[in-house]
Amino acid sequence: MAMDKVENPFRVKARVIAALVLRESRVTFGSVKMGYFWAIFEPVLGTALLTLIFSFVTRHPPIGTSFPLFFATGILTFQLYQKLSSSLMAVFEANRGLMAYPLVKETDVVIARFLLIVMTYLFIFIIFFAGLILIGEAGFPRRLDQVIFAIAAMALLGLGAGLTNAIIFLLWPTWRRIEAVITRPLFFISGIFFIPDLFPPHIRYWLSWNPMLHAIDWVRVGYYPNYRSSTLDLGYLWLYIGILLVVAFGAERLYRKHQY
Repeated sequence: MAMDKVENPFRVKARVIAALVLRESRVTFGSVKMGYFWAIFEPVLGTALLTLIFSFVTRHPPIGTSFPLFFATGILTFQLYQKLSSSLMAVFEANRGLMAYPLVKETDVVIARFLLIVMTYLFIFIIFFAGLILIGEAGFPRRLDQVIFAIAAMALLGLGAGLTNAIIFLLWPTWRRIEAVITRPLFFISGIFFIPDLFPPHIRYWLSWNPMLHAIDWVRVGYYPNYRSSTLDLGYLWLYIGILLVVAFGAERLYRKHQY
């Protein structure tokens, strides 16, 4: 009698995650009119409105001639982190019922939601910057590869922060409100409205501890043809990301062992 063929575990895992991504998209966007398209255009329209408002306050950006381009490189990159950090916090709570299936692991639901959010924001980036290029407010990025790497770095920061938040939230549900208060100042100190090199060295030193500032600065280094940053430290950024991901997935593993 022929032995049953053992299926490739990586292929099984890929199918599980793909199914979870589809489920996440239906749960997240299925109840909204226009569904996924509205989820893309809502941040685009919101960012356009914020850009219009702030352009009246600051007409001359620190670099380049287009305030919409300068603001968009900061706010959209920051929003990617913010969305991942907040959405992943409740990922285990929202998918508790799926944990009963043997093939579904905690990390699967995390990766599925992470992929859905990242894919959504990639569409948002493409639509918004294509719009700026069409209306003459931006040119094509000088180093598209650097822009992509910087966005990937911010996404990994969001993954690490979101998974860490998810574990803390399971142990301490009040953490969701506390985290929202603690992280609110990040909007103002992550380089959305400024470039760090314009500050005195002692202020720049303290700002440089914020990894999101490096990711946003990296996007601008990749986008603008004549922008060079003396603050950007890719070694620090990737070291922070590595440590954060090890802590986040390590904490998830320890929590899972404690549960079972």
